[in-house]
Parts: sequence; structure tokens; C-alpha cells
Amino acid sequence: MTSNKIEELIKKRQMENKKKKNQTPYGIGVTLLALVIYLALLNYNLRFSSFWIIGILIGVTMQRSRFCFAASFRDPIMVGSTSLLKAILIALIISTVGFFIIQYNTIEIHGLHLLENIPGQLKPVGLHTALGAILFGVGMVIAGGCASGTLMRIGEGYILQIVVLIGFIIGATMGARHFEFWDKILISKSKTIYIPKYLGLFPSLIIQLIVLVGLYFVADWFDKKNSIMSSM
Repeated sequence: MTSNKIEELIKKRQMENKKKKNQTPYGIGVTLLALVIYLALLNYNLRFSSFWIIGILIGVTMQRSRFCFAASFRDPIMVGSTSLLKAILIALIISTVGFFIIQYNTIEIHGLHLLENIPGQLKPVGLHTALGAILFGVGMVIAGGCASGTLMRIGEGYILQIVVLIGFIIGATMGARHFEFWDKILISKSKTIYIPKYLGLFPSLIIQLIVLVGLYFVADWFDKKNSIMSSM
């Protein structure tokens, strides 16, 4: 991209920023409202007040980082950027180590080897997993975001995402209503695969970390080679 085009984009962005209304009063108002709700919850239930603050911090983090699972898979294809994909890989690396510690404490120290006693969402994997992934992936493309991205954009004032949220609610309600049927004919007949059961906890940890770190370096290489931001 030439310097003239960059200057034109900068001037255009500056003109757009000048036209925007001052959002500071709204920010102060929302902050005060959040504080009032926190104090009300604090008097009612300490646990609820903690959830309120944690939820706000997560929302602010997602908004400032533009964190979205859909974008992490979309951006490498559309603009060549893998920044969000790398962030998700880092999150998976951290969570892998964290769950290893929790599960090691359960299995090795307390001697609980039954799958139902091991912490984590250990569920059957099969055809329903692939079908669900495809449906959710298609839905994310049409909606323009995943669940976290949808909630973030609603907070930013995107009206279309409210329609997406309504779709989420309808879909989740229907899924919960008919889950017993699908569990009976498909899910319960699939096998629950827990890799440490076959390889052990430490080998499984090492293998997963090698795969995730390898994917991170591949994503970083892809970003440097294809991202349109690197050419600006």
C-alpha cells in the first residue's frame, strides 16, 4: 500500500472520528449503574457480586481484544491475520496445563480413575460431534460471530446481533427440549475417548503441548507471510 493511500485513509478516519458524538457521559453513566448494581448484589449475596465483577472484566477484555472464535478462523482466510487464532492457541496451552494439574490431583493423588469422577467435560464423541461442529460453523459465518463475539457486539450497539442472540436462545431451548431424544439414538451410543487412559497423563500433556505450540508457530509464520497488515 502506497504512502498516499495511507495518508488518505488516515484523513478519512480522522474525519469520521470528528463526526462521532462524545461517548464519555454514557460511559460514566454505565459505570455508575454497574457500581450501583454491584453494591446491591454485595448486600444481597457476595457470590453474585463476584460474578457481576468477573463478568464485566471478561466483557471489557473481550471488547478491547476483539476476541471472537469465529474471527479467529475467518481472519486467516479473509485478511491473512492469525492474531486471534494465536491468542486462542495460547489460551488452550494455558488451559491444558491447568486441567492437567487438576486431573493429576484427582487421578494420581486421590486414585479416582472412573471417567465420571475426573474433572472436566468428558463426553461421547462421534457423528453428532461432527454434525454439531458443521452446523455451528455455518451458523457463525451467517451470524458474523460466535457466542462471545455476538454478546460483545450487542454491548457495542449492533442491532443485528440482537437477532442472532434471539436465535441462540431459540436454538438452545430447542436443543435442551429434544436432547433426550438425540442422546438416546446417537450420543449415548458413541464412545467417550480419554487419551490419558491409553497413554498416561504426562505423555498426553507433552503431546498436546507439542501440537499446540507447533500450530502456534505455523499460525505465526502464516501471519507474517499473508497478513495484509504487514504490507501497510
